[in-house]
Amino acid sequence: MKKSRPILWILIIAAVAVGGYYGWQRFSGPEAQKTAQKGPPRAPAVPVSVAPVQKADFPVYLTGLGTVQGFNTVQVRTRVDGQIDKIAFTEGQMVNQGDLLVEIDPRPFQAALDQAKAKKAQDEANLANANLDLQRYTKLGEFATRQQTDTQRSTVAQLTAQIAADEAAIANAQTQLDYTQVKSPITGVAGLRQVDIGNIVNASTQTGVVTIAQVEPITVIFTAPEDQLPYISEGQKGGELKVIAFTTDGKKTLAEGKLAVINNQVDTTSGTIRLKAVFANKEHALWPGQSVSTRLLVRTLKDATVVPDEAVLHSTNGLYAYTVSQDNKAEVRTIKVNYSIDGKSVVEEGLSPGQQVITGGQYKVQPGSLVSTAVASSDPAQNKVRQE
Repeated sequence: MKKSRPILWILIIAAVAVGGYYGWQRFSGPEAQKTAQKGPPRAPAVPVSVAPVQKADFPVYLTGLGTVQGFNTVQVRTRVDGQIDKIAFTEGQMVNQGDLLVEIDPRPFQAALDQAKAKKAQDEANLANANLDLQRYTKLGEFATRQQTDTQRSTVAQLTAQIAADEAAIANAQTQLDYTQVKSPITGVAGLRQVDIGNIVNASTQTGVVTIAQVEPITVIFTAPEDQLPYISEGQKGGELKVIAFTTDGKKTLAEGKLAVINNQVDTTSGTIRLKAVFANKEHALWPGQSVSTRLLVRTLKDATVVPDEAVLHSTNGLYAYTVSQDNKAEVRTIKVNYSIDGKSVVEEGLSPGQQVITGGQYKVQPGSLVSTAVASSDPAQNKVRQE
């Protein structure tokens, strides 16, 4: 037993030595050096969507709200008194200028016309007799007194004037008779009728028969800020300015027209100027009284720096965007935006054409982050995302 104890200690010491050597090789040898050379683990790339900064012509629009009005709107009223015998239009019908709308009982007016014609015939007969008497007095010569001749000549003149008055009375009676047929003064859409057959209408009443609104062409009245008036006036010098009408939510285009009138004064209470645009409206997309959203093309910026709206980010210090460097790292760019419309923004400062801006996944990105970019395929037949 005493002889085996030294052997046991020798074995323990040998085991400790082997373990120490292995530990030295593990933590101080070549393997440790390789591990040290590798450094800390690399962070994974952040997947983002990118788009190029482009140079393009950018249209500058003034947006606003407007109301559609008929190019001409007429409330048709009767010009004579009487009973309505006939209604010749249908509500909502497109009527042409001169079409019969309503017919009023013509008999009293026809009688007045016949009476005026009879009066003229009577006066013409008297004039013929007076002319014969004048001829007789003239042929008598010295056997007829001068007074008789002058009196007869005056009678002829009076009857001649009376016939002229009769002709005027006939024309007036004919006009009154014509007024019994109420006709459309313009081409447009008939509204709801305000009278029925059998009603008595009067020329003195304010109630009309029907309202006619001209819808081809049609107008839109809208407003613009007064500070934009110089740009509008300058744009008009180069030609007619285009106006686009949309639904109030701005999702559907209704019609395209031209700016026709700038009002002659600015509304001092609101600081706006009223404008009128004219639209052909062949499809009747615009209707009187309709509310629309408008866009007035004031000018076009040539070779502007344009980026998608998704690339523009907001912070307490202003606007900024992330760009992707050549080594696929995110960089912060402070930018200045002038205009933004239809998903595009014009960048005045901070970006250059050809750079790549991040449009999606920015919430995961930090300055200097390694990114994995994805852009939309330029091939329209391939509806997929291309990884870069």
